[in-house]
Amino acid sequence: MRKPWEQLGVPLHEEIQKGIKSFNFPSMTPIQAATIPQLINKKDVVAEAITGSGKTLAFLIPLLEILKRRQEDKWRKHEIGALIISPTRELALQTKEVLEQLLKFVSGLTHLLLVGGNSIEEDLTTFKQNGGNIIICTPGRFEDLLSRKTDINFTTSLKSLEILILDEADRLLDYGFQKSIDTILSYLPRQRRTGLFSATQTKQLQDLIRAGLRNPVLVSVSVKAKHSTPEQLNNYYIVTNHNNKLAAVLSFIENEKVHKAMLFLPTCATVDYWSGIFPHVLKDVPVLAMHGKMKDKRKKILERFKNLSKGLLLCTDVLARGIDIPEVDWVLQWDPPANASAFVHRVGRTARQGREGSSLIFLLDTEEPYVHFIEKNQRVKLEPLEDTSTTTSPLVETLRNLQKTDRDLMEKATRAFVSHIRAYSKHECSLLLKVKELPFGDVASTYGLLQLPKMPELKNFDGGGFVTEEGVDLNAVPYKDKQREAVRRQKLEVYKKTGAWPGRKVKVIKKETEAWSVSKQKRAERKERKLKRKQVKDEGGGGKKKRKKGGISEQEMSELAEDIALMKKLKKKKISEDEFERKFGVA
Repeated sequence: MRKPWEQLGVPLHEEIQKGIKSFNFPSMTPIQAATIPQLINKKDVVAEAITGSGKTLAFLIPLLEILKRRQEDKWRKHEIGALIISPTRELALQTKEVLEQLLKFVSGLTHLLLVGGNSIEEDLTTFKQNGGNIIICTPGRFEDLLSRKTDINFTTSLKSLEILILDEADRLLDYGFQKSIDTILSYLPRQRRTGLFSATQTKQLQDLIRAGLRNPVLVSVSVKAKHSTPEQLNNYYIVTNHNNKLAAVLSFIENEKVHKAMLFLPTCATVDYWSGIFPHVLKDVPVLAMHGKMKDKRKKILERFKNLSKGLLLCTDVLARGIDIPEVDWVLQWDPPANASAFVHRVGRTARQGREGSSLIFLLDTEEPYVHFIEKNQRVKLEPLEDTSTTTSPLVETLRNLQKTDRDLMEKATRAFVSHIRAYSKHECSLLLKVKELPFGDVASTYGLLQLPKMPELKNFDGGGFVTEEGVDLNAVPYKDKQREAVRRQKLEVYKKTGAWPGRKVKVIKKETEAWSVSKQKRAERKERKLKRKQVKDEGGGGKKKRKKGGISEQEMSELAEDIALMKKLKKKKISEDEFERKFGVA
């Protein structure tokens, strides 16, 4: 039987062969077999492949081979030979872990991870002490390091760059990193190889290809596929009874004996809320939560989830791409994602590298047409499953009782509901998933709200499906944190006396609009007064102000200083426009 590297048709360094052998896979995946020889043979490559197809090794193997083939004996400590740019710190960290496994067998090369979480000074110190022939980074952090003036000159270090890798390139652009990418590209030598790896092709991506690659070879192993998800992945959907997704989710996890699952939620606020609820309503399953706003905590949470034998990770789309957690057997989705391509990326967190896995999306009865849409749009076939959940009343009562004893949870419930509705209103597939067709009352009950919040989307809502909790004084609901509750009570006393909540900005009531003709007349009068003032100042000399031979007089300097002070007050809104014009001599 041929060894994996023998299938490539190009020779690989003996040390790299040992590194590949450590992964124990029988053969190269299609994307690896197609991409590795092209990059080694000095071609720029645009690689498109379905999620979980082995793209990380597809660029790490040729990257190491290119660096090992260089004529010089050794790479100097501060010489950067390869640059890998990832959209998130999680994906960058995962790439680093795969690289480290290969580097156990490859000598003479150092690497460095540059992402948020550490201070810039720490990164600079680490690079200064240890160097980094291979840099793995997020675009914002590396752009910052390039633009800073320090004793470490990254521009000089990049002069020997052999290869640039843009991982999940379409997502780099979706996240608004175009400017950062353009800045980084301006620092890089043109004589380099570039690999651009992505699961989907977009117009922005085509623009980037034209700007940064020279006659690239397009490698695609997904376009001709019958399905855009791995063959070992089974995709299902449930139309929930009683419009209560929480009951359906809990029933499925308990009845199907799900071992390790990821539940994708629509917003950061929904992750925050349900992570406080699930430990109370889901027994014997460790629950972790992660979203983009957590920043420094994300690495520890992801490591903890990877080490669990059984657990549920509540997350947003920050984990929808590239992350490889081998033991995940189910990917669950609370709602259809904001765009259709995200569906494929989410479900791709399971059934990776030839393993089996399953996905399940929970839909309301008004959302069932989404099943046909995702099959036509993304070539994903969904099979129906029955909702085994029963009556939801006890569950709603449990949520409300939890909120009555914890103000923080009550506030999180409201924020989660509001963010959920607003995210739904901005859905890419709004022709099918219409926010006006959402059963607001049932959704609010699912969140266990004690009362409906005031928001534009509920302006014409008649309250159907929602029963307000009677006899509950919301002002009396306490925070569990005693110090926080003490501060709240102090503010509440002030509010009762003054009618204004301390620290809250008072809404400025705009003055009533006036007729256009009146406004026009006032503008004309102001203009006339301004001209008169100028004439007074420009006395003599045919309208040109006489100046003393030595330049500006002390009186003129004093007047100028006063005018500047008035303009600053106007800018800071310390005086009104009318008061400014009067003092300035216009009114």
